[in-house]
Amino acid sequence: MSESTKAAPSAAYTADEQQKTLKKVVFSSFLGNFIEWFDYASYSYLATVIALVFFPDADKTVAVMSTFGVFALSFLVRPVGAIFWGNMGDKKGRKWALSISILLMSGATFLIGCLPGYAVLGVGAPLLLLLLRMLQSFSASGEYAGAATFIAEYAPKNHRGFYCSMVPASTAAGLLIGSMFATFMFNAWGATSSFVIEWGWRIPFLLALPLGYITHYIRTHLEDSPVYAEMQRKLEYTGNPPEKQPIRTLFTKHFKVLVISFGACVLNAVGFYAVLTYLPNYLETTLSYDASAASTITTIVLVVYIAFIFLSGRVSDRFGRKKMLIIACVGFIVCTIPAFMLLGTLDFTVILAVELLMCLILTINDGTLASYLTETFPTEVRYSGFALSFNLANAIFGGSASYISFWLISVTGSDIAPAFYMVFIAVIALVAMIASHEHANKDLSEVR
Repeated sequence: MSESTKAAPSAAYTADEQQKTLKKVVFSSFLGNFIEWFDYASYSYLATVIALVFFPDADKTVAVMSTFGVFALSFLVRPVGAIFWGNMGDKKGRKWALSISILLMSGATFLIGCLPGYAVLGVGAPLLLLLLRMLQSFSASGEYAGAATFIAEYAPKNHRGFYCSMVPASTAAGLLIGSMFATFMFNAWGATSSFVIEWGWRIPFLLALPLGYITHYIRTHLEDSPVYAEMQRKLEYTGNPPEKQPIRTLFTKHFKVLVISFGACVLNAVGFYAVLTYLPNYLETTLSYDASAASTITTIVLVVYIAFIFLSGRVSDRFGRKKMLIIACVGFIVCTIPAFMLLGTLDFTVILAVELLMCLILTINDGTLASYLTETFPTEVRYSGFALSFNLANAIFGGSASYISFWLISVTGSDIAPAFYMVFIAVIALVAMIASHEHANKDLSEVR
C-alpha cells in the first residue's frame, strides 16, 4: 500500500472531525443566542401583561412605557458588559467567555420568571425587575459578539457570511418562538386572563435555566477557535507577551475602525427593535389594532425573516458585506416613511405586506453585519471590537427604540414620527458604511 493511500483516510477523518466541531460550535452559538432573544422577545411581546404585573396602578400607555423604560435602562449596562466580556474573550479565549456568560445570563433570566409582582412587593417588584434585567444584559452583552466571533474563526472563509448568519437567525428564532408563545396565550386565554397574568408570562423566563446549562455543557467540551489558537502559538513562538488589556489596544490602535463599526451598528440596533418588537406594540397601543392579529402578523414575518437571513448571508459571501449594508441603508431611507403611512390603513393584508418589506430590508443588514464585524477587527481585539461597537449602539439606540418611538408620537401627535427617526439613523449608518473597507473572503489572521 502506498504512502498516499495510507494518508488519505487520515486526511478525510481530519476534515470530518473539523466539520463535526464546526456543527457543535454553530449549535452552541445558536442555542446561547436563542435563549437571550427568546427572553427579549417574550418581554416585548408580553409587555402589556408585564405592565399589569409590575405597574398595575398606571394608565395603560404609561404602564407600557414604564415597562419599556425598564427594558431601555437595562441596556445601559451593555457597554460595560461588552468591555468586560470582550476583554476577557480576547485575553482568556472565546470559549472561556462564552461558557461563563451563558450561566450568568440564563440564571438572571430564570430569576425574572420567579419574581413576585407589585401586589406582593410593591415598588420593590419593578426595582428588582430592573436589577435582574441589568444583570441579564451585562451577561448577555458578550453573547452575540462572542458567538459570531467563535463561528467566524471556525468557518471556511468563502462561507463565513452564511455561517455567521446563524447568529442573527438564532435571534430571529428566539423572537419567533416568543411571538408564537404570546400568540398562543392571547388566543387561548386572552391577554388579561388570570392565568396569563399570574403564571403564563413567566414560562419563557423559567425555561432559560435548563437551556443555559445545555449550552454551557457543549461549550466547555469544545476547543478554542483555530484562529485564536494560532495567534497564541505565534506569540509563544516569537516570545511576545499576549495582550494584557485588549480593550486598551482597541482604543489606541483601532479607534477609527471602532467608530465606523459603531456607525454601522446603529441602523441594526434601531431597525431590529423597531421592525420586530416595536411594531406589534405600535399597532396595538397607538393604532388600537387587534392584539391577536398583530401577533399573527409578527409570527408570519419572523418565519420569512429567518429564510431571508440565510439568503442574505450567502449573497454577502458572493458580493461582499459593504455593498449589502449600503443597500440596507438606502432601503430604510426610501421605504420607512411610506411604510408607516400604510400601517394606518389597519388592513391585515397591507400591514403584512409592509412588515414583510421592512423585514427584507432589515435582513439585508442583519444577515451581513455579524460577518462584517468579525472581518473588521484583528484577532487580538476581535471580540472586544465587535462586542463594544455592537453593544454600545444597542445601548444608546436599540434598547431605547421603542421608548423613543412612543415618546415621539406623544410629543408630536403624529403616528408616523418614529419613521423619521429611523430615516435619520439610516443616514448615519450610510455615512459609516461609505467610509468602511471590505474584508470578505479574507483569512481572519490577515486582518490588521
